[in-house]
Amino acid sequence: DLPCAYLDGTSKDRFDQVDRFNDSPDIPIFLISLKAGGTGLNLTSADYVIHYDPWWNPAVENQATDRAHRIGQKSQVFSYKMICSDTVEEKILKLQEMKKGVADSIIPGKEAWKSLTRDDLEMLFDI
Repeated sequence: DLPCAYLDGTSKDRFDQVDRFNDSPDIPIFLISLKAGGTGLNLTSADYVIHYDPWWNPAVENQATDRAHRIGQKSQVFSYKMICSDTVEEKILKLQEMKKGVADSIIPGKEAWKSLTRDDLEMLFDI
Protein backbone atom coordinates (compact mmCIF):
# COMPACT_ATOMS: atom_id res chain seq x y z
CA ASP A 1 0.00 0.00 0.00
CA LEU A 2 3.00 2.32 -0.24
CA PRO A 3 2.86 4.84 -3.06
CA CYS A 4 5.71 4.46 -5.53
CA ALA A 5 7.00 5.56 -8.88
CA TYR A 6 7.60 2.80 -11.43
CA LEU A 7 9.74 2.51 -14.52
CA ASP A 8 10.52 -0.39 -16.82
CA GLY A 9 11.39 -0.84 -20.47
CA THR A 10 7.80 -0.31 -21.59
CA SER A 11 7.23 2.94 -19.69
CA LYS A 12 6.32 5.91 -21.85
CA ASP A 13 6.40 8.47 -19.02
CA ARG A 14 10.02 8.16 -17.87
CA PHE A 15 10.58 11.76 -16.91
CA ASP A 16 7.12 12.16 -15.34
CA GLN A 17 7.95 9.25 -13.02
CA VAL A 18 11.34 10.79 -12.17
CA ASP A 19 9.73 14.16 -11.42
CA ARG A 20 7.06 12.50 -9.24
CA PHE A 21 9.75 10.74 -7.23
CA ASN A 22 12.10 13.73 -6.94
CA ASP A 23 9.39 16.30 -6.19
CA SER A 24 7.01 14.44 -3.90
CA PRO A 25 7.98 13.41 -0.36
CA ASP A 26 4.83 11.26 -0.40
CA ILE A 27 6.49 8.84 -2.86
CA PRO A 28 9.25 7.09 -0.89
CA ILE A 29 10.00 4.28 -3.37
CA PHE A 30 10.98 4.22 -7.02
CA LEU A 31 10.99 0.76 -8.60
CA ILE A 32 13.15 0.75 -11.72
CA SER A 33 14.24 -2.11 -13.93
CA LEU A 34 18.02 -2.06 -14.27
CA LYS A 35 18.25 -1.45 -17.99
CA ALA A 36 15.46 1.16 -18.00
CA GLY A 37 17.19 3.04 -15.20
CA GLY A 38 20.63 3.00 -16.75
CA THR A 39 20.58 6.22 -18.76
CA GLY A 40 19.19 9.72 -18.62
CA LEU A 41 17.78 9.73 -15.09
CA ASN A 42 18.65 12.06 -12.24
CA LEU A 43 17.34 10.74 -8.94
CA THR A 44 18.52 13.47 -6.60
CA SER A 45 16.05 12.59 -3.84
CA ALA A 46 17.21 8.97 -3.52
CA ASP A 47 18.85 7.87 -0.27
CA TYR A 48 19.23 4.18 -1.10
CA VAL A 49 19.83 2.13 -4.21
CA ILE A 50 19.10 -1.58 -3.86
CA HIS A 51 19.95 -4.01 -6.65
CA TYR A 52 17.79 -7.14 -6.40
CA ASP A 53 18.63 -8.71 -9.73
CA PRO A 54 22.29 -8.41 -10.79
CA TRP A 55 23.47 -7.89 -14.33
CA TRP A 56 26.55 -9.68 -15.68
CA ASN A 57 28.22 -6.38 -16.57
CA PRO A 58 29.13 -4.41 -13.42
CA ALA A 59 29.34 -1.17 -15.42
CA VAL A 60 25.57 -1.34 -16.04
CA GLU A 61 24.86 -1.62 -12.32
CA ASN A 62 27.34 1.16 -11.55
CA GLN A 63 25.68 3.40 -14.12
CA ALA A 64 22.26 2.73 -12.60
CA THR A 65 23.58 3.49 -9.10
CA ASP A 66 25.17 6.68 -10.39
CA ARG A 67 21.69 8.02 -11.24
CA ALA A 68 21.37 8.85 -7.53
CA HIS A 69 24.77 10.59 -7.39
CA ARG A 70 23.95 13.70 -9.37
CA ILE A 71 24.35 17.44 -9.14
CA GLY A 72 21.68 18.54 -6.71
CA GLN A 73 21.96 15.47 -4.47
CA LYS A 74 21.85 16.63 -0.85
CA SER A 75 21.88 13.26 0.92
CA GLN A 76 24.41 10.52 1.39
CA VAL A 77 23.42 7.60 -0.85
CA PHE A 78 23.78 3.98 0.25
CA SER A 79 23.95 1.24 -2.37
CA TYR A 80 23.23 -2.43 -1.66
CA LYS A 81 23.20 -5.66 -3.66
CA MET A 82 20.87 -8.40 -2.52
CA ILE A 83 22.45 -11.76 -3.37
CA CYS A 84 21.27 -15.16 -2.12
CA SER A 85 23.83 -17.92 -1.79
CA ASP A 86 23.88 -20.89 -4.15
CA THR A 87 21.92 -19.06 -6.87
CA VAL A 88 22.48 -17.91 -10.41
CA GLU A 89 22.78 -14.41 -8.96
CA GLU A 90 25.75 -15.50 -6.87
CA LYS A 91 27.42 -16.85 -10.02
CA ILE A 92 26.70 -13.56 -11.78
CA LEU A 93 28.39 -11.71 -8.92
CA LYS A 94 31.48 -13.88 -9.36
CA LEU A 95 31.39 -13.20 -13.09
CA GLN A 96 31.16 -9.47 -12.38
CA GLU A 97 34.23 -9.67 -10.15
CA MET A 98 36.18 -11.51 -12.84
CA LYS A 99 34.99 -9.11 -15.54
CA LYS A 100 36.07 -6.16 -13.43
CA GLY A 101 39.44 -7.81 -12.92
CA VAL A 102 39.86 -8.28 -16.67
CA ALA A 103 38.81 -4.68 -17.37
CA ASP A 104 41.18 -3.37 -14.70
CA SER A 105 44.01 -5.43 -16.15
CA ILE A 106 43.77 -3.96 -19.65
CA ILE A 107 44.07 -0.38 -18.46
CA PRO A 108 47.45 0.88 -19.74
CA GLY A 109 50.25 0.06 -17.37
CA LYS A 110 48.67 -3.07 -15.89
CA GLU A 111 49.87 -6.52 -16.83
CA ALA A 112 47.49 -8.67 -14.75
CA TRP A 113 45.64 -9.94 -17.84
CA LYS A 114 48.57 -12.26 -18.44
CA SER A 115 47.63 -14.15 -15.27
CA LEU A 116 44.30 -15.38 -16.68
CA THR A 117 44.29 -19.17 -16.75
CA ARG A 118 42.36 -21.71 -18.75
CA ASP A 119 40.29 -22.40 -15.61
CA ASP A 120 39.36 -18.70 -15.46
CA LEU A 121 38.14 -18.76 -19.05
CA GLU A 122 36.29 -22.05 -18.57
CA MET A 123 34.48 -20.60 -15.56
CA LEU A 124 33.41 -17.61 -17.68
CA PHE A 125 32.00 -19.79 -20.43
CA ASP A 126 30.94 -22.68 -18.15
CA ILE A 127 32.90 -25.20 -20.23
